[in-house]
Amino acid sequence: MKHDSLHQQAIREITERLISTGNMDGTLENCPGMKERVARLIALLRSAMYPHIFGTSSRRGSAASAIAVSYNLQSAAELLEQILTTLQPERTEEETDTLILRFLEQIPEIKACLETDIQAAYDGDPAAMSCDEIMLAYPAFEAISIYRMAHRLYKMGIPMLPRMMTEYAHQLTGIDIHPGATIGNYFFIDHGTGVVIGETTTIGEHVKLYQGVTLGARFVEKELTGVKRHPTIEDNVIIYAGSTILGGDTVVGHDTVIGGNVWLTESVPPHSTVYHKPEIIIKGK
Repeated sequence: MKHDSLHQQAIREITERLISTGNMDGTLENCPGMKERVARLIALLRSAMYPHIFGTSSRRGSAASAIAVSYNLQSAAELLEQILTTLQPERTEEETDTLILRFLEQIPEIKACLETDIQAAYDGDPAAMSCDEIMLAYPAFEAISIYRMAHRLYKMGIPMLPRMMTEYAHQLTGIDIHPGATIGNYFFIDHGTGVVIGETTTIGEHVKLYQGVTLGARFVEKELTGVKRHPTIEDNVIIYAGSTILGGDTVVGHDTVIGGNVWLTESVPPHSTVYHKPEIIIKGK
C-alpha cells in the first residue's frame, strides 16, 4: 500500500509539471486521435476511387460499386469536416463545407492522374504482372496516391493535414514526398526506399526515380521559406539509385539520364547522360 501511495504522489507531481508547461503553440484543441483520423481519411478516399481493390464490401456489380463509392465519399466528407474543424476552428461551417466540396469534386481528377502513374509503373517494371498488383504491392503507389490527394489539399491552403498525410506515407514506405511538390503525370518510383522530394520541387511527365534519390535544397535557412529551393526535373528523365540533385536553380533537361550516386548542383541540358565514375581498385596478395 505504501508503495502504491508513493507512485500516486509521484504521478500527481509529474502531472502538474506536464500541465504547467502547456503546449508549444497552444492553438489546437481536440487533437487526440488525429493521426488515426488522417489514416482513416486516406483509406476512405482510396476506397472511393478503387472500391474493387481497397473497399471492404465483397459484393460485386455496378450497383454495389456505386453504393460503396457513395458511402465512402460521404464518410470521408464527415471525417474531413471533423479534421478541418479541429485544425481551423476559426472557419465558419459554410466555409468548411465549401472547402470539403471543392476537394471532393477533384477526386475524379486525382483518380485520372493516378491511372497514368499506375500505367507508368506497369510499363516501367518488367516484374509487374498487373495493374492490380501495383496498387496492392508497390510502395510507390502507396506514397504517390497519398501525395496526389495531399497536394490538392495543400494547393487549397489547408494547413497541416497535407503534411500529416504524406508523413503517414513516409512512415509506411520510406518515401518522403512533400505535398507542396509539383509532379506531372506518368510518375513512377521503383523500389522507393529513401526517396526524398522537397517542397518546391517541380517534376515533369514520364519521370522515373529509383531508391535513395534526393531532390533537395542546397540551403535550409528559415528565411528561405516560400523561395524555390529544390530542383526542376523536366519530362522523360530517369534518375538512378542514390543520386542527389540540389538547388532551386538546378534544372535537369528533358530526356536526360542521371546515373547512380551522382551529386548534382548545376543544371544539365536536355538529352544528357550524367554519371559518377568511381575508381575501384582490387589488389591481390
